[in-house]
Amino acid sequence: MSVRVVGVRFKKAGKVYYFDPVEIPLQQGQHVVVETTRGIEYGEVVVAPRDVPDEEVVAPLKQVLRQATPEDDQQVAENREKEQRAYEVALEKIALHQLPMKLISVEQTFDGNKIIFYFTADGRIDFRELVKDLAAVFRTRIELRQIGVRDEAKMVGGLGCCGRELCCSSWLADFAPVSIRMAKEQNLSLNPTKISGICGRLMCCLKYENDVYEEAKAGYPDLGTQVLAPEGEGKIVAVNIFRNTVSVELQESKAIREYPLNELKIKKGRGECNCGCPARQN
Repeated sequence: MSVRVVGVRFKKAGKVYYFDPVEIPLQQGQHVVVETTRGIEYGEVVVAPRDVPDEEVVAPLKQVLRQATPEDDQQVAENREKEQRAYEVALEKIALHQLPMKLISVEQTFDGNKIIFYFTADGRIDFRELVKDLAAVFRTRIELRQIGVRDEAKMVGGLGCCGRELCCSSWLADFAPVSIRMAKEQNLSLNPTKISGICGRLMCCLKYENDVYEEAKAGYPDLGTQVLAPEGEGKIVAVNIFRNTVSVELQESKAIREYPLNELKIKKGRGECNCGCPARQN
């Protein structure tokens, strides 16, 4: 069984959510007003109406209320202006209460029923008095939401070391787990300043090519494998998948030489690789 859906995004580089188009003729790039768990919201169609399997849809599927009207577009523009004022007021109140927090962004829901303040802080913050002050000024529901440094970079934006706009703020909808093992797998420098993004965490792009590296290295002996090279016995200390070579530390001279894989013979018996697992056998 399949169901008719339309994909809507509410923020740049945000997640795509499915809605029931309810026979409304929609095209990619149009703006719509939809019903969500947060209330009535304004978003952009990024996936034109299409049929998808039932298992890909999270029930219950909420409906698209209408195509955005000029009045809806004007409402969004007014909300952006209110967000700017709310940001300035919140900065003043935070300074007044001397709270150790950094205000990142302000979002007002489309229907104006709630204002969300996003901030970062090193620990937990008692912002109850701040919420009271903000509610007294704006006379609506106030929510303060603490976010991490990666979410901060996504909201603020910027340029990466590659010179391009940050992936997280331009197209990356979800953060994937990134580990130092990925940098090691790709033979990158482990200098934190070279493999960290502007958020201070490991760069998301370490994940992009990691599967290719792992697949390519699957055809090579493990590090630490004992081999017989043209210049004598030694052990594999590095792999270069681009040149199809391995680096061998020679047993007698302790020199490191690079050889094509087909010039080496793996010694019989069991060795130990650098990670402690058994080396491959002939």
